[in-house]
Amino acid sequence: MKFVEGATVGIDLGTTYSAIAALNEDGEPYVVKNQDGQAITPSVVLLDDERVVVGPTFERIAIAEPHSIVEAIKREMGNKDFYTVYQNKKLSPEFISALILKKMKQDAEKTIGPIANAVITVPYYFNDVRRKATQDAGKIAGLNVVDIINEPTAATLAYAWNRKEFGRTDLNMAERTIMVYDLGGGTFDVTVVRYTPTTFRVLATDGDVMLGGLDWSKRLADHVVEQFKQKFGKDPAEDPEVHRSIQQSAEDAKRDLSDQLQTTIEVYHAGERLRVAVSRTDFERMTADLLQRTKDTTELVLAQSGVDTEALDEVVLVGGSTYMPVIEQMLREVCKREPSRELKPESAVAEGAAIHAAILQARHGVSTGDTSALQKRLQSVRTIDVNSHSLGIKISDPNDRSRKINHIMIPRNTPVPHNVSQRFGTNSVGQQRIHVEILEGDAVDPAACELIGDFRIFNLPGDLPKGSPIQVTYAYDSSGRINATAKELTGNTEASAEIVRAGGMDDAQITQALDTITREYDIE
Repeated sequence: MKFVEGATVGIDLGTTYSAIAALNEDGEPYVVKNQDGQAITPSVVLLDDERVVVGPTFERIAIAEPHSIVEAIKREMGNKDFYTVYQNKKLSPEFISALILKKMKQDAEKTIGPIANAVITVPYYFNDVRRKATQDAGKIAGLNVVDIINEPTAATLAYAWNRKEFGRTDLNMAERTIMVYDLGGGTFDVTVVRYTPTTFRVLATDGDVMLGGLDWSKRLADHVVEQFKQKFGKDPAEDPEVHRSIQQSAEDAKRDLSDQLQTTIEVYHAGERLRVAVSRTDFERMTADLLQRTKDTTELVLAQSGVDTEALDEVVLVGGSTYMPVIEQMLREVCKREPSRELKPESAVAEGAAIHAAILQARHGVSTGDTSALQKRLQSVRTIDVNSHSLGIKISDPNDRSRKINHIMIPRNTPVPHNVSQRFGTNSVGQQRIHVEILEGDAVDPAACELIGDFRIFNLPGDLPKGSPIQVTYAYDSSGRINATAKELTGNTEASAEIVRAGGMDDAQITQALDTITREYDIE
C-alpha cells in the first residue's frame, strides 16, 4: 500500500447512486457535492453520440436512445462476458464504472483540489473477482486505490466515529454490539459487529449481490405492464422508451409510497392511456417475497454471530432502500427494538470509507496536515473483518477417487487477514504437474461453487511416489483479496505460481484503458 501526493477520499460506488467523501480539518467526514450541488450522483451512464454523460437528468434520459443508457453496472462487475458497444469499442463493466468514478473525481476536485488516493467500498458478499474488478475500475479512473473496504464495515466506522467513540483511548467504554442492515439499490448485506473505542471486529455477515431496491421497483413496473396488457391487450414493454418511462415512474412511486399510503402511475402506449392506482399495502404484498429474503438473511446472520437480539445495542439502517416502512417494521419484529436512523443511509458508506482512508494514511505515517491529536486518534483504531465466502480447493474425494469435491480451506466468517496451509498427496506415481483450482462457496460439489482462479505447478521432481506431500497455502488479506501458493515437500523444493484469475484485467489492459479514457472520453 503506497499513498501518492494528492487528496485521499472514500468512495461508495453504488448500483443506483454513488458518493464521494473526505475528512475535514476537524476529522469530521463529509460528502463532497457534485457539480449539480448534489451529495449523490446517479450511477447511470449515457453514451451519447459526442460525449459521455454520467448521472444524466431524467429529462435527458427521456429523449435518449434506450440502448445508449447503462444502469446497474455494479451487478456486472467481474463478468468477463458482459460488455457495451460504444463508438465501435467494447466497454467492460470496469471501464463503465471507471467513467462514473472519473466524473465523481472531476467534480470533487473542483472543491477539494487534486485527488490521488481512494478507498472504494464493495458489498460484503462481493467475491474476489468482483473486488478486483472494482479496484481495476478505480485505477482506470486515475485513482490510486489504497484499499477496498466492505460497505457494512464502512458504515460501522461512520456510526462509531460520529458518536465520538472510535479512537478515544480516554474512554473506558464497554464493548458495543450492533447489526448493520444495508439495503441499497442493487445489493444487500447484513453484518453483526462488536467494537470498542480502539477495535472492532465483524462476527458474521451474509448478503445477496442481486437483491436491492431495483427489484422492488421492477416488481411494481411489472405489475403496471400486466395491468395495461389485461385492459388493452397490448404490451407497453415492447416499446423501449415507454418501458423506460414505466420503470422510472415505478421508481418514483416506490419512493412516494414510503411517505404516503397511495399513489398512481400513468402509462401512455399505442394510443391508449391507463392510470394504475397502487396502495402501500398492494406494494408490500407484491414484494413480500423480497422482504422475506432479507428477513431470512437477517435471522441467519444473527444465529451465526451467536448474538441474541437482547444483546444488540443497536440496529443501524444503511442504504436508500431502507426508507421503505416495511423494512423498519420487519426489523422491529426480528430484533425487538427500534432501528436507528442515526446515519444518513445514502452517505454513511462513503463517509466510513473516508474515515478508513484517513486511518490507513495515519497508520502508514503519511502526513495529512491534521492535528497531532487527530493523527493519534486515527492511528489507534484497529479493525478485524471476516471473509464472506468459504475458500476451498478442488481435490479427489478420499472415499471415491473418481469424484471431485470442494475441500474448504478457510470457512466463511473467519477473521481476516488469515492464512492456512494444508498438505495433500499427489494422485499418481511420477506426477509431473499439479493443477490447483481455487473455489469460493460452501457446497461439496465444485460445480455449485465459483471458480475464482487457478494455477499450475510444473516440473515436479522425477519418480515421485503416489501420495507425495504437496503443501498448499491460502491467504485472505484484510481487503478480502486472495492469494494461493503450493510447494512440493519430498525434495524440499518449492514450486509456486500466482493465481490466474478467472476474470479481471491485467496491468497492461488497465494501462491501456487508463490511456483510452484520458485521451478519448469527454465526460459531462
